Amino acid sequence: MTTASITTPVVRSARHGGVLCITIDNAPVNAISSAVRRGLKEAVEAADADAAVKAILIVGEGANFVAGADIREFGQAPQPPSLPEVCNRIEACGKPVIAAIRGAALGGGLEIALAAHYRVALQDAKLGLPEVQLGLMPGAGGTVRTPRLVGAQAALDLMLSGRHVKAKESLSLGLLDRLAEGEDAQVAGLTYANELLAQGAGVRRSRDAQGLADRAAAQAAIDAAKADAAKKSRGLFSPMKIVEAVQTALDKSFDEAVKAEREAFLACIESPQRAGLIHAFFAEREVAKVPEAKAAQPRKLESVGIVGGGTMGAGIAVAAMDAGLPVVMVERDQASIDRGRANVEKVYDGLVAKGRMTPEAKAAVMARYTGSTDYAAFKDVDLVIEAVFEDIEVKKAVFKELDRVCKAGAVLATNTSYLDIDAIAASTSRPQDVVGLHFFSPANIMKLLEIVVPAKVSADVVATAFALAKRMKKVPVRAGVCDGFIGNRILAVYRQAADHILEDGASPYEIDAAVRGFGYPMGPFQVSDLAGGDIGWATRKRKAATRDPKARYVEVADRICERGWFGQKTQRGWYVYPQGARAGQEDAEVLAIVDAERQKKGIVPRKFTAEEIMRRYMAAMVNEGAKVVAEGIALRPLDVDVTFLSGYGFPRYRGGPMKYADMVGLPKILEDIRAFAKEDPLFWQPAPLLEKLVAEGKDFASLNQPQG
Repeated sequence: MTTASITTPVVRSARHGGVLCITIDNAPVNAISSAVRRGLKEAVEAADADAAVKAILIVGEGANFVAGADIREFGQAPQPPSLPEVCNRIEACGKPVIAAIRGAALGGGLEIALAAHYRVALQDAKLGLPEVQLGLMPGAGGTVRTPRLVGAQAALDLMLSGRHVKAKESLSLGLLDRLAEGEDAQVAGLTYANELLAQGAGVRRSRDAQGLADRAAAQAAIDAAKADAAKKSRGLFSPMKIVEAVQTALDKSFDEAVKAEREAFLACIESPQRAGLIHAFFAEREVAKVPEAKAAQPRKLESVGIVGGGTMGAGIAVAAMDAGLPVVMVERDQASIDRGRANVEKVYDGLVAKGRMTPEAKAAVMARYTGSTDYAAFKDVDLVIEAVFEDIEVKKAVFKELDRVCKAGAVLATNTSYLDIDAIAASTSRPQDVVGLHFFSPANIMKLLEIVVPAKVSADVVATAFALAKRMKKVPVRAGVCDGFIGNRILAVYRQAADHILEDGASPYEIDAAVRGFGYPMGPFQVSDLAGGDIGWATRKRKAATRDPKARYVEVADRICERGWFGQKTQRGWYVYPQGARAGQEDAEVLAIVDAERQKKGIVPRKFTAEEIMRRYMAAMVNEGAKVVAEGIALRPLDVDVTFLSGYGFPRYRGGPMKYADMVGLPKILEDIRAFAKEDPLFWQPAPLLEKLVAEGKDFASLNQPQG
């Protein structure tokens, strides 16, 4: 058998003179399946044994080199050969091996390239080791070869950030040997391979590279990364494993370090964090698959109007302008429109001050902004987003004006956080054009966009909303109409649970600490102070008339708001913020208010551990999440998960509240709810869907069926 005839469905070989070209062809992105590993190893071995072959070239078919592991094999028993075996065999080859990279060389794809002796890339190449984003780490020599090639500091940055590095930077780092023009990786690779042969270049192995020769510099980089990972990656498993692996690469032989890396990689595979992070990764890709996107094409979207220039309106304007869209902002008078423009400019001035934007770039973006006090300025825009005060009569008045001035087919969107969008749509003559776009503050930074679908909206309007989200680089979640939609509806319930725990004996500071210990960046009382306590107070007053008189109601927050303590903006809320400090200090007067409320109700306070706090907090969240799914407010449990991952600070490695419930076990969650119901049966009513799934031995994941 000649090497030219070696071929499998996913790996083929063909000789071009003295160079054997091995092509990986596993559509769509040449992922590393077991068949790819087997075919690649066999092809390299055959070429190494063939005297007619002087050099080996590895390329990917199509637009990518190799974009990483084959997700279709996740969770399956591993099939030989392993990727480390393949990489070690490539590196051990007695003939020069060249990797020619087009598009993505990520994860195991980059590890294959690093095992080759030389690397050439086209200008569109992007290289990276993003395993940390899935709770993993490089497991085929990446933590050992990379620091040898580029030094410990650059290698740790690459692996701990998970970022994709463009071709030019990859060359300057030392990941690549050459950049090539054109669009054909095979042509670039053959040219380079023949040059190397003409020069008499021999085998040059990454294991022998000297990037760790300066031991003091390497150790300093490792120590800095360890301190940084301990601070920034609190609670995460794989970042510290990556740092430890680079330490081993410095301290031990190559072979010992590769062996230790594999053991650490397998430990990451077994970590529950991997399950949570992988769920988060796929759920974020699944949320955009909604029935309306299959049923209709988006409408034309070339310009955006915004009503309101406050913090939210300005943030939405920035998000739209950053997406390349011209923005028309309307406010009630000239002073308000001046403030609106200033709010927009403030964002860009901050970027200029930090050196992340040039004044020229700012001027170019601001050229897309127009301010007006006349609704007629919206007559030609394709989509208008209302971002005014959270009062339904105010919003209805705005929509009557939009109905009057906007062209036929314009999408009319409200940014309401809670209000009835069906009622808002009914105030127009075109309810089919009205949709909810619930941005999260600050709207130019926060990733989540709840796309709220009222009863009469057209499918193409919903598709347009998803197209806008994609253009703005937002994570869109489809939500139905109810008070608070997905996120704020569930938030209201677990916040009530926190208030109950508070009144029963825990301090707000203990509750916040427990929630941070679980993995949130902030606890619920810190969040209240950041958002402004007056917002929640206004909502509670709005709902007071419809509140069940038998339902438990904790008045502590009302007592705090009555004193004018609204959080950071008033330098006092649940915490004290002296001289406008961002970090709050505990407040004895708040604890005195809590004690007074307990005494008024005859409550004898009891102690709560952090675990007891979180069991109640999460049971409330999961139970309401189950009700939201059962009512169709969320299409699937994963939509609830993505809402909380992208908009509410839920720890990503736990996968979202519904995935967390699956990992804990739904019977355990239901058992807790039934136990808590003995104290307060009205609040702790088990969701029928939760009871049904437990009775059938199923989990929430069983409901995450593909949509559209």
